Order: sequence, then structure tokens, then C-alpha cells
Amino acid sequence: MLGRKHEGHIKVDVPPAMDANEAARIAYDQDISLSRHHFVEGEHPVVRIEHLMKTFDGHTQVLRDVNLNVWNGEIVVVLGPSGSGKSTMLRCINLLETPTAGHILIDDDEITGKSAKEVNFIRRDLGMVFQSFNLFPHLTALENVMIGQTKVLKKGKEEARAEAVKQLEAVGLGDRIDYKPPQLSGGQQQRVAIARAVAMHPKVLLFDEPTSALDPELVRDVLAVMRDLALNGDMTMIVVTHEMGFARDVGDRVVFMEGGVVVEQGLPEEVFDHPKNERTAQFLGSIK
Repeated sequence: MLGRKHEGHIKVDVPPAMDANEAARIAYDQDISLSRHHFVEGEHPVVRIEHLMKTFDGHTQVLRDVNLNVWNGEIVVVLGPSGSGKSTMLRCINLLETPTAGHILIDDDEITGKSAKEVNFIRRDLGMVFQSFNLFPHLTALENVMIGQTKVLKKGKEEARAEAVKQLEAVGLGDRIDYKPPQLSGGQQQRVAIARAVAMHPKVLLFDEPTSALDPELVRDVLAVMRDLALNGDMTMIVVTHEMGFARDVGDRVVFMEGGVVVEQGLPEEVFDHPKNERTAQFLGSIK
């Protein structure tokens, strides 16, 4: 738990994490009109973020006070200009960055303030697809998808291989399982990275601008894989992206961030067609 803390010259004071039942009740009342998610009364969000703050070097405040809930099976698409804190929020959820203050809870268990050993265990439930693929260049596509299963989940090689083949086939790379990353296009490498993340069967799958490093002609295939995963994969996904068509068509909820806070969130058609915040309208208007 990260509550009162002093980092550099910025003093941070946040309340304790809310009681799980009370937090779920408030989140249900708040989010039921903001998402296409099929809410069940009494359910709890799978991800709960309360007063999340992140400061770098004791001076640069990237996240100021982020509050967000994500529900089981929900596809949340996060939009915003560069520097708004979108990627930093994802990296805090996955504990690749240590929050300065605030609370992140997965299934009502607080994950902030944990030891390195506990963090490694927590990450088993938090898959992440990066901008730059992060594949092992000396391993084949098959081996890249297997390695997390054998090293982290302690699966046997045959079980891990079967899962890897299944997921590579699902992303359209069944005929490329023996290719190494340098032999694959950027789009194919990103699809291997998606297969690797899905093969771990995480509770939450995080996408950090997964198409931003790709040539335009390669973006379509990656988005098609993500679209199929979102619609048919029964996954909880938080997607940071600039792909507006994907956000509108696939997202259960669209979140707009600016200046390290959530400025606006709601149903895709509401945020895109009837934004309530002037800054949201300016941003969406500038990219149409």
C-alpha cells in the first residue's frame, strides 16, 4: 500500500484503499452507464486504481490522481496526447514502474508496495504487449511463446509447445513457428508477441500502443488479431492506442487522459460523437 509519501520536492498524501465491497458498489453505480460491459450486480472490478500518482526524479509528475476501474472481460481503450500518462499508467499496473503513491488492486488484492519476489508472482496475471515486440531474436517464434510458460508457469515442454502452436495458429502464424524474429516482418513479430502474452492466460492483458512501431500496411493484420481477441477471446484488455477505428468499434469503454488524470470516460459512441470535456473534443477533432 502506498499512502503518505515524500519523493523529492513533491509531498503526496492519499487515503487508504477503500473497502472492497464499498468500492465495488461505488464503481458499479459509476461505470454501469459508461461501458458496454454486461454488469452483474454485486460483481467487483478486476482492476481497481485509486489515486495513482507517479513522479520521476522527484519533480516531473506524470500521473497526478488516476482513478479507474476495469471489469472482468471488459475492453477499455485509453486515448490521449503524448505525455498524458497513458503508458506510465500501464507500466504501473504491470509494476514495471513503481507508483509514487496510490493503490492498484487486482481482484481486490493490493499489488502496490510488494517485494521483488511478490512482484514477479503478480506479473503472471498481467500480460503486456509492448510497442517494440521484445522478442528474443535467437529463439524461434515457437520458442518465444513457450519460454514464459516453462520458466514462469513451470509447464512441461510438451504442454507449453501445444499451447504455443495453438496461439500462433490463432494469430495466423502457424506456418511461421520455426522462424526467428529477424526473419519476420514487424507485424508478424507483434503477432508473436500477442500470442506469447495470451499463452500465459493472464487475468488482464495490457497493450501499450502495439501498432505505433509498425509501417501502415502492417497495422491492419495486428489490429485484426486484437479485434478477434477482444470479441472472441473472453479477455480483459486495457489498450493504449491511437487507432480510433479500433477504439470506436471494439472498445467497451473509451478513456481519455490528459495531464496525468482521466479527463473523460464513457461509451465509445458518446465520447467520440458527444464529448463532454472541451479538451477531449479538441483532441478528437485534431485527429479526424
